[in-house]
Amino acid sequence: MRKRYLIFLFCFPLLFTSADKFTFKADKMSGSKALGRDTTILTGHAEVKSNTLLLRADRIEIQGKDNQFIDCVGNVWGHEEDKDILFYTDRLRYDRKLKIARLEGNSTLEDRTNAIVAKGRFIEYDDANEITVFQIAVRLFKDDMVCRSEHAVYHRKDKMLDLTGFPVVYKKDDEFRADKIRVDLDTDDVIMEGAVSGTIKN
Repeated sequence: MRKRYLIFLFCFPLLFTSADKFTFKADKMSGSKALGRDTTILTGHAEVKSNTLLLRADRIEIQGKDNQFIDCVGNVWGHEEDKDILFYTDRLRYDRKLKIARLEGNSTLEDRTNAIVAKGRFIEYDDANEITVFQIAVRLFKDDMVCRSEHAVYHRKDKMLDLTGFPVVYKKDDEFRADKIRVDLDTDDVIMEGAVSGTIKN
């Protein structure tokens, strides 16, 4: 009897009222209905998959009207399949309607298409507009270039990166500092504004 119950939990499809369709699997599932709001909690090897997004975590909670919000906690891993973007974080909150993901804690975003890896303590990824905001101990790696700052905005469509908050860019042996730095991630050109300084080694 226990065997059948676990198989049911592992294979049960979760259908939402929107056009998107989710399936899930986990070691355990629980749910509740209060004030017209449904809540589904998945624990143990939890996984949720939509048309383009795959999320895995120790615990996943799905709630809100039309199951709009997904909250993943513990060893969170995500893959936005259309754009080939990976997420690693302690906690991820995802709004299905707005298509905005917020990563909290030790967080990494890997844009495989553009060969970019970025890290920070808080990351907000706007999938619809392809804009990502990084905050606190930001680091971005591309080829032999390393960018550091306290705040950064990555414009994926334009392949541009804006750095503020003690920004510094290292390119091989060269070092660039300024109040604001813009990096063209397509050409690796660096544009600096305010209190500009640097070191270039021949």
